[in-house]
Amino acid sequence: MKKLFLIASILFSSVIGLQAQELGINVGNKAPELIGNDPNGETVKLSDTRGKVVLLDFWAAWCGPCRRENPNVVKAYNKYKDKKFENGDGFVVFNVSLDRTADQWKAAIKQDKLNWPYHISDLKGWQSKLGAVYGIRSIPSNFLLDENGVILARNLRGPALDAALEKYVK
Repeated sequence: MKKLFLIASILFSSVIGLQAQELGINVGNKAPELIGNDPNGETVKLSDTRGKVVLLDFWAAWCGPCRRENPNVVKAYNKYKDKKFENGDGFVVFNVSLDRTADQWKAAIKQDKLNWPYHISDLKGWQSKLGAVYGIRSIPSNFLLDENGVILARNLRGPALDAALEKYVK
C-alpha cells in the first residue's frame, strides 16, 4: 500500500509540475490565452484557432516595420491557409494590434489586405494588457503555434516565416 501511495504521489507531482511548466512564451510552452474585441466589437479568443497552425502576430498601424512585414504575412497566409500540416489542419493569422485608435487600426487592416477573421486590440498602445501577457516590448513580434497552441517558433519574418511553415507541411 505504501508503495502504491508513493508511486501515485510521484505521478501526481510530475503531472502538476508539467502543467505549471507548460504555460509560457518560450518555444515548447503552451501559449497563454488571449481574449479581446475585434474591429466590430465582438469577442475573439486565441483558443478559437485550435486545430490550425497559427501565427500570433503583434503589430500596429503606426508601426512602419510592421506594415512592411504585412505583405510577407499576407503571402504566407494565402499560400498556407488550406494546407495540411503535421501539427494542424490549415494556417491562420491571429493579429493583436497595439493601436490606440480604432479608425487607424481598421484602415490598416483594409489597406494591407489582412483578410483573416482574427484581429483583436484593447486600443491601449504600449499599455496593452494583451501585449503584456506575451512580454511584447517591440513590434513586429510573432509566435508560431501548433494545433494545440504550443509555441513552435518566435519572431519569424520574411523568408523565415515561409521556411518554418514549409517545414511543418505534410
